Amino acid sequence: GNYPNPFNPETTIAYSLKDRQNVKIEIYNVKGQLVRTLVNESKAAGDHKVIWTGTDNNNRPVSSGLYYYKMTAGKYSSSKKMILMK
Repeated sequence: GNYPNPFNPETTIAYSLKDRQNVKIEIYNVKGQLVRTLVNESKAAGDHKVIWTGTDNNNRPVSSGLYYYKMTAGKYSSSKKMILMK
């Protein structure tokens, strides 16, 4: 999950892997548009975390509101809600 939620100015997304896997973590807005790709690489087994600073792929601040992050690791896929409050 991510913490804190709601967040401002940043939130941490924590995850664990049982073995080395290709991991992708992407942030989407409520319209389903990709806002930011945080992780897109092979990661070793263990606990990991990544920080989202509320910016898009061009490092521009995004507006307040509801966002989703989608994590894919091997065959696992999960989406969770998070709220940015400015």
